[in-house]
Amino acid sequence: MQLFFVGVPRAAVIWSILLGLAILAIAGLHLVGPRAPKRPGVRAKLRAARVRAQQRVASAAELVRFADEVGVAAQRAEATARRRHDAWLAAQESAEKAWSAFESADLTASRMSAAALLPTPTTPQTPQEYAERERWLHRAVMAACAHNLLSLMDLNDALAHRNGWDPRRHPVEQEAVLRRAIRDTLRTAERTAARAERTAWESAESAAAAAHSLRTEAGAAKERADAVRHLVRPDTAAGAERRQHRLRAAVARQGV
Repeated sequence: MQLFFVGVPRAAVIWSILLGLAILAIAGLHLVGPRAPKRPGVRAKLRAARVRAQQRVASAAELVRFADEVGVAAQRAEATARRRHDAWLAAQESAEKAWSAFESADLTASRMSAAALLPTPTTPQTPQEYAERERWLHRAVMAACAHNLLSLMDLNDALAHRNGWDPRRHPVEQEAVLRRAIRDTLRTAERTAARAERTAWESAESAAAAAHSLRTEAGAAKERADAVRHLVRPDTAAGAERRQHRLRAAVARQGV
């Protein structure tokens, strides 16, 4: 009995110590055990929102940049269209002048051809007379060539007395030959001017169509850019404005 009463308290103390150690072990395992996956935190959400905001700003900046570039391209196309339109007007005026010159030369050549059918006045058949006729022919063809009424080839033929240029003929007959040659030269010039006028007109029409297309595209791009321009940072917007100003200045230097 004495051993019983002495051993029971000791056993209780030992069991109490063991129970406490077990409780501590269970608590430690609970603290260091696996945890359930956490939901995305506030920091991750903020990071994702920042990335999306940066993407929107980059897209907006790209739209603004594209609108500025298309606007400058439209200005250049309009300047080109104006220059080609002016060139067409000049070519049209040249063609009209060439036609008027040819028409007048054709009328004069017809009158001289009719006059050449009449009997030529009788003149003395002397060396002095033939020398005078030759001098008259040379003076007449050189004056016509100086006024762009004859080509250099015709002038060389006349001075060499070939291809119908005969200094022995009466000046009336020589005048008829000269007027026909002038008519043929001006006919060639008129056809050349007419072709140049048609080419200039086609070029002007093409430039006008291109300018109209770019102007329409620039208007649509500006509307899209204006809708997102507030998203672009001030420094980015200022940089885009400076680039656009430089582009416009370059266009102005090219003759806008």
